Amino acid sequence: MTTAPMQMSWPRRAESWLDGFGKSGWIAAMVLGFILFWPVGLALLAYMIWGKQMFGKSCRSKWAHGAMVARPSGNSAFDAYKSDTLRRLEDEQAAFDAFLARLREAKDKAEFDQFMEDNRRRRATETSEIA
Repeated sequence: MTTAPMQMSWPRRAESWLDGFGKSGWIAAMVLGFILFWPVGLALLAYMIWGKQMFGKSCRSKWAHGAMVARPSGNSAFDAYKSDTLRRLEDEQAAFDAFLARLREAKDKAEFDQFMEDNRRRRATETSEIA
């Protein structure tokens, strides 16, 4: 006794068909939905964001987990060059972050000093007006 393969519903077939085109297919369908009838475009946008988790993954998360760094190319000279360059870029990033932190601290100190000076002037003015 054989059973016929279960037929997919038309929304599942449409989803599967759009998945074949990748993100660009979904975005094109959403734009067409907005053009033809805006609630359809809005529904597709909501489905893409919450249902498909389309925007949940990014290149940054790949870099953060080391997926892009750990994959060797097979060429040892290139791999050594890549690791040295990435190490140098990480050092430069750390130095730049430290520079920005010092810059923020200096700006905060200057703003605080200006506030204190203005506060002293205001108090001096109030004291001279009372006397």
